[in-house]
Amino acid sequence: MGKLLFTILIFFSCSKSGDQMVSFEKPDNFEVERPTYSYLALGDSYTVGESVTSKSSFPKQLEKSLEASLRIKVQTQILAKTGWRTDNLLDAIETADLKTSYDFVTLLIGVNNQYQDIPFARYEKEFPELLSHAIKLANGNSAKVIVVSIPDWGFTPFGKNRDRQKISAEIDLYNSFAKKVAEDSQVHFINITDISREGLERPELVANDGLHPSKEAYKLFVERIGPIISPRLKD
Repeated sequence: MGKLLFTILIFFSCSKSGDQMVSFEKPDNFEVERPTYSYLALGDSYTVGESVTSKSSFPKQLEKSLEASLRIKVQTQILAKTGWRTDNLLDAIETADLKTSYDFVTLLIGVNNQYQDIPFARYEKEFPELLSHAIKLANGNSAKVIVVSIPDWGFTPFGKNRDRQKISAEIDLYNSFAKKVAEDSQVHFINITDISREGLERPELVANDGLHPSKEAYKLFVERIGPIISPRLKD
């Protein structure tokens, strides 16, 4: 794929001169049309890319990474908003203008349930419902759904003076449950929480608001997500 130079050989009969060969060169700026894949990113501030530019969010960086490595086009739709809990995302899925199916879907949700001290039982009920929606939106193909773990905001300037041990323990509880539900549904679970826990030692991984991941952190997320998605798009 990409730019191709080739010669088309056309043979035709000429009443006097006999068979002749005519060659045509494809223009330098000619590109074969790339296949297009649709991507739905479901989540909250970590998906919308709070405090970074829209193109720096992990879904948009994932889009560009896949386009470059696979020579494809990716149409990304983001259904996410800062502050959303699992119930907010469920409501949004019911009312949003979504396609009937997508080539792949990512789901990252739960930090606001934890931050707002919502009973964990709510997450236990609503996360499986969200994952079921995600699989349905991937045309029922669980192999084309990715669950991304919740980052640990305790390892940020905003969270460092909070009860970090409590924050981390609760984040681990949420992620452990999400991982089990994902694996039970044959959905790949990708852990990026360890990256977020480098936030205090590596300030470049935290956005200017002192709370959310930076462009550099999201790039590290994509380096883990991309290799899982790529082979599934080739199937």
